[in-house]
Amino acid sequence: MDKNWNRYSASKYYDELITPKGTPRQVARPAVKLLKELPVDDLAARRTAAEMAIREMGISFTVYSEAGNIDRAWPFDLIPRVITSREWEKVRRGLEQRSRALNMFIHDVYNKQKIFADGIVPPETVLESTNFKEQCMGASPRFGVWANICGSDLVRDGDGHFYVLEDNLRVPSGVSYMVENREITKRVLPEIFENYSILPVDDYPSQLYSMLAALSPRERKRPVIVVLTPGIYNSAYFEHAFLAQGMGAELVEGADLFVGEDDCVYMRTVDGPVQVDVIYRRIDEDFMDPEAFREDSALGVPGLMRSWLGGKVGIANAPGSGVADDKVVYAFVPDMIRYYLNEKPLIRSVPTYLCMREADREYVLNNLEKLVVKPANESGGYGIMVGPHADKATHRKFAKLIEENPRNYIAQPTLSLSTAPTYIGDQIKPRHLDLRPFILQSRDTWVTAGGLTRVAMVEGSLVVNSSQGGGSKDTWIVEGRL
Repeated sequence: MDKNWNRYSASKYYDELITPKGTPRQVARPAVKLLKELPVDDLAARRTAAEMAIREMGISFTVYSEAGNIDRAWPFDLIPRVITSREWEKVRRGLEQRSRALNMFIHDVYNKQKIFADGIVPPETVLESTNFKEQCMGASPRFGVWANICGSDLVRDGDGHFYVLEDNLRVPSGVSYMVENREITKRVLPEIFENYSILPVDDYPSQLYSMLAALSPRERKRPVIVVLTPGIYNSAYFEHAFLAQGMGAELVEGADLFVGEDDCVYMRTVDGPVQVDVIYRRIDEDFMDPEAFREDSALGVPGLMRSWLGGKVGIANAPGSGVADDKVVYAFVPDMIRYYLNEKPLIRSVPTYLCMREADREYVLNNLEKLVVKPANESGGYGIMVGPHADKATHRKFAKLIEENPRNYIAQPTLSLSTAPTYIGDQIKPRHLDLRPFILQSRDTWVTAGGLTRVAMVEGSLVVNSSQGGGSKDTWIVEGRL
């Protein structure tokens, strides 16, 4: 195993564990020392054990394809990512700040719209977005919080600085895999924990429950909380079931709920209807209520929007919260922080060119080979063009798309994403990665200790999404002076 590490090259990008000189970073020394000492056959056996554990635990995700929906085992890499708690504290405070500003923005959009009147954000940027829901105008969720669960994607540049790449505010997913990655690592590499004090991640379900319970319109010691899922064919169904079980909540589909004549939401049970206090919504808002949104939806609950607007049920994330889950709106978040909080942003955003602006559009069209171009509302890595990795035909295709619908596209510099040692075949190779921490907000704000690290398993690739062939690692936030 040691010879594989000796051949490891970490000089081209910022590497999370290994310095350009080939020595482990201080925080990674105990972990790398143990991994170096493991014989190749031993490490291979532990990887096999991890794969078996994933199958036994039923950890999977669904990939949608022309051939149908395919369930795949969760792709997991044995070598953990290690971050100091001192460094993470700065990130945590920056994410809390960002979440507060984003929620104030959403509340403003659906109420006084002062940010438009003061010229900070162009109104058409928001009001003409498909994510703006006029049905939410005048609404006021409890604590003024709309996006109760946010998953912000972070990347590191060539200097090791963290940047927010995007904010996921509609139905953010992946947190169950963060928890399960830790469980798998404990099973197959228990001795690697001996020299570390690592902040826990398995408290997420209890933190989620506390956050949701605070949204209950009824004062109850234990409110009735349900997780509303589209069903077993959804790509994140494993996570829906995992979180419901972890919270001791019911996992329900739309047909399991109804809105009564009193506008309260009820769950059908063998013992009769039970009033529901809080719904953790894992379906897109367009499908949640056929009375208010898509009439053809068979997934939602007729009257659910009416119940929420009447204060009879709490919903997380609130309908309409996706108005800030837009890559065009993302470009204005630093301005929102200064505007609403009168503070300087504590965590950086990636410079962003808005193709709806003539000067930006001209620059993007002239520099497609250098930029990453993204549609405003896609997720999962779909619809993205990485300019340096694309051919001329793809450049021409995206130029046409931008010219036809400039509002729908943004562009960003191609960042030198950080890498980390990853077990590929029987070799240790650097692979690019990102990080998705999760922020919970209702009465209080809470941030996960680390998050879900996603890895681009293909050499040179910057696409980390599991649906696009990416993998994942356990993420450690390490206490002490290591």
